[in-house]
Amino acid sequence: MSDQEAKPASASNAPNQGFFCEAPAEPCAIVMFGASGDLARRKLLPALFELYVHQCLAPRFRLVGFARTAMSDDDFRKSAGEFLPKGKEDGADDAKKAEFLKCLSYFAGNYDDPAAFKKLAARLEELDKDGQLEGNKLYYLATPPEVYQHAIEQLAAANLAKNKSGKGWTRIIIEKPFGTDEKSAKALNQKVLSVFDESQVYRIDHYLGKETVQNMLVFRFGNGIFEPLWNRNYIDSVQITASESLGVERRAAFYENAGALRDMIQSHVLQLTSLVAMEAPANFDANSVRNEKIKVLQSVRPFNKETVWKSVVRGQYGPGKVGGKDVPGYRQEPGVKPDSSTDTFVALALHVDNWRWSGVPFYLRTGKRLARPLTEVAIQFKRAPHMVFRGENSEGNSLVLNIQPDEGISLSFGAKAPGAQMHISPVQMDFKYSQAFGNASKNSYATLLNDCIRGDATLFDRADSVEAAWALVDPILEAWKNGTQPPFPNYPAGSAGPTAADDLTAQDGRRWRPL
Repeated sequence: MSDQEAKPASASNAPNQGFFCEAPAEPCAIVMFGASGDLARRKLLPALFELYVHQCLAPRFRLVGFARTAMSDDDFRKSAGEFLPKGKEDGADDAKKAEFLKCLSYFAGNYDDPAAFKKLAARLEELDKDGQLEGNKLYYLATPPEVYQHAIEQLAAANLAKNKSGKGWTRIIIEKPFGTDEKSAKALNQKVLSVFDESQVYRIDHYLGKETVQNMLVFRFGNGIFEPLWNRNYIDSVQITASESLGVERRAAFYENAGALRDMIQSHVLQLTSLVAMEAPANFDANSVRNEKIKVLQSVRPFNKETVWKSVVRGQYGPGKVGGKDVPGYRQEPGVKPDSSTDTFVALALHVDNWRWSGVPFYLRTGKRLARPLTEVAIQFKRAPHMVFRGENSEGNSLVLNIQPDEGISLSFGAKAPGAQMHISPVQMDFKYSQAFGNASKNSYATLLNDCIRGDATLFDRADSVEAAWALVDPILEAWKNGTQPPFPNYPAGSAGPTAADDLTAQDGRRWRPL
């Protein structure tokens, strides 16, 4: 802690450093569509290797990389090897890497080519026999969204979507963005569910694989002291922040058609909101948890064209300084239109109209090129009903769940400062993951891939939840489309965002936590 560090009751009994699995998963064939892309190389292959090193993957697993780029098996293995950990991190020695890479192969083809998928089916049948994979197959769509429907149609046409023999399982992971609005999300769901059953579909949001995000459920429902306070009687407001100091980087082509509202609020930030606000599930299983999460989204007060302008602020960064270095504005980034109206910052106030949260505002904000990278959920408790200590303006207590970069939990409260006078000073108790549990896995994709292979959909999105999130966002998009755009850029890089965001909380007599 800032004053005294919190320690686990028995840190020596914690399951250890890195990824921990009690037993390997069932053997399976993994087909990674978009295998030559950045997501596959930088995130997915290292995540699978982490699972392999920690004996979470079955030794008999096989991976087929599928993409349009022509490449041999050896070239694919060499390319994949360049993105695996260097040195001997956590048992990742050269022998382990060689074993892992031997399980990889490559298949070049177009996503709308029936002949390519028939050959893929033959390849998978061969791998299943050679590796004794028991008919288990996992498809990962790590492709641009416009490819999804083509790949799904061809999987169906090649009889690869379901195991007709009844042997083994077939699952598919679909990356966000899942649609660009409610209409397109419904159309995509309809296409996916015409080929796969909902139980086979895993819509991934990598934020949900982060340890501290999962720990929200344990924190709330695994401890008896917090849940009784988790309601309108004791909580004044909730702030959820997801800020980045980076700019658009190499994602301009995607970001120009998305923006912060679609890219972050509709997915990551509303997911965090659901976890904070949900009721206790009857059981910790996929259906029970997801049933409670969607109830939160269905309880959020809908926006209309009047409330959008009062409760939502958008922004776009201009030139500024980040980390002491000059950085360009969004419109000066490569691939961005010089008169772009894309939002790189969004702040909004929403209300969950149910018994637990009535009258408690949820303030959400996300943005690029802000003062520092930070993802946190801050619970602001109400002040004491009567101040016994005159002359002291004690702040209410706050509980902060730090999701990144410093994973942990902080609780602030007032304490008497030493001296003859009754002077109250704010102090903090801090729990830090790294100190309590060592260097646990930082790869959220490893967590989610492991869950999917084991058939656990708890941390994945369901069709109705995706559509409910878009239903909340659509009125904002519509109002922006038909309304007057703010004078962009309206905040300098390296700042806390546009000043209008401060007015959003100030109109309720509150203020944002500092970035």
